Amino acid sequence: MKDESKYDSSADSLVRIMQRLRSPEGCPWDRKQTHESLKQYLSEECAELLDAVDDGDPKAICEELGDVLMNVVFHCVIAEENEHFDFEDVLETIIDKMIRRHPHVFGDASVDSADEVKLVWDEIKKTEGKPEPDSVLDCVPRNLSALLTARTVQKKAAKYGFDWEDTGQIIAKIEEELQELKVAMAAGREEEVDEEIGDLLFSVVNLSRYRKRRNAEDLLNETVRKFRERFAYIEEQLKLKNMSLEAASLDEMDKLWEEAKSKNVC
Repeated sequence: MKDESKYDSSADSLVRIMQRLRSPEGCPWDRKQTHESLKQYLSEECAELLDAVDDGDPKAICEELGDVLMNVVFHCVIAEENEHFDFEDVLETIIDKMIRRHPHVFGDASVDSADEVKLVWDEIKKTEGKPEPDSVLDCVPRNLSALLTARTVQKKAAKYGFDWEDTGQIIAKIEEELQELKVAMAAGREEEVDEEIGDLLFSVVNLSRYRKRRNAEDLLNETVRKFRERFAYIEEQLKLKNMSLEAASLDEMDKLWEEAKSKNVC
């Protein structure tokens, strides 16, 4: 084994650091982790990376990419301990895949647009020996957010012609689902209310997808950000009045909310 007291900025050093952390003389927390327990941390690190990208902060992007890479190496070291694969295997797999799926760059194929690249990519995937799914929707990752999952399954179905003809039809569907929700609520059928809320959300995702502009995940994130900014304005104004959120009435908060809107706080 290489001298573990010497580390540089190479990928090999990161692997050796993680191996040491996982060793009997290493860190108790790192030693107890599994592929399953690390899922939440990889998800969080990816979210923090996306935040850094949204903020346009190169320094933060660099740091968060490092955190994501650390999680990748963590999984590789655990797999190596179980004699499944190691970091070198992961590198070999992705390098082979990138070369194989870009014959227009590394081979003799010719393409004229990004759309043609996608067609070539999809055709090559079909030849890679993976088992055919029972449904075309089975290849949609289960761990996407619900909004992205909804968009992806809708897009997959639309590829085969199962789609709306225009946005007017989708608006009508949204209105239909909203009416069904109102009826369920009026009747006090709670389980049906839950189902209708889900149907309504799915229909709204369909509208954002069909417009081919921006996905529902991004749109909702923007609305959440706007809500946070305006609620922060309420908190700030209450502090100027020596008032707490707990002491403020709903009418007072509503007034400040409308004030934030009029000032385009977002």
